[in-house]
This record gives sequence, structure tokens and C-alpha cells, in this order.
Amino acid sequence: MSDLTSDGIAPAGTATSTAPAAARTDRARLARAALRSVQILLALFYGLASALPKLIAHPSAAESFARIGWGDGAMYTIGALELAGAVALLIPVLQSVAAIALSALMVGAFIVQLTAFHGQNAATPLILIAPLTLIAWTRRAHNADLVRLVRLVRRG
Repeated sequence: MSDLTSDGIAPAGTATSTAPAAARTDRARLARAALRSVQILLALFYGLASALPKLIAHPSAAESFARIGWGDGAMYTIGALELAGAVALLIPVLQSVAAIALSALMVGAFIVQLTAFHGQNAATPLILIAPLTLIAWTRRAHNADLVRLVRLVRRG
């Protein structure tokens, strides 16, 4: 028996199965939008607050790299990697891989903070790894798309 009347409308007080489905769809849409917002914020952080000072050799960045003995080459390289990761976070086929790569950079930053800076600001890379891990996991389906794209390019 159907819960609908002859005109296709549910009687008052009768729940239909579309309401829970619509709520799930709304929650899923909201979750996707929230995750996309986090990706945009992380891209802005990595591009502007992290990569830019290294790429323009801001004194604070240059001093930090000199203090650990890595020099300008490492500073520019890490800045370029951060900028590439920031851009890739915004490209659907690259976003999971970008999150993984930026997480790897953050593991390195955590180790440097512990060893060279005696734990000063060591929590920052760990805090950034959390949303990056969420992005990598949630957007992992794009990894198969990336593999297909790479195979297509290699054949062509």
C-alpha cells in the first residue's frame, strides 16, 4: 500500500521516504561546500602566508633558513613546492595528491621545528595536517582520474 493519496500527496502526519533523502542530500551538499571552503582557505594560506615570504626572500624566511643552515636554494624550493601545492588544491584532479604532498611537507616542517627550533611552533604543521588528511581522503576518487589522465598522456 502506498502512503500517498490518489492525487500523489501524502496525508497529513504521514512521513515519506523523500524527506530523509533530501536531508541527506542537503547535508552532503553542505559538507562538500565546507570542504571546498577549507581547501580555498588552505590554498590562500600556503600561497600567501607560507610560500610568498620564501619566494620573495622576506627577511623572516631567509633568517629561518639561514638559522638551520639550508640557505636560499632550499628556501626557494620549499616556497615553490608550497605554491604548487596551493594551486593544486584548487584543481579537482590534483587536490588529493596535493593534500598528500603538502602533508609530507608539514611532516618535514614538524621535524625541523622540533630539531632546529626546539619545538617552537611545532604544533602548526600538525594542525595543518588534519584538514589536509581530510581533503586527501575525501577527494581520493580523483586519484583514479589522475592515473587515467597520466596514462592517456603517456600513450598520446
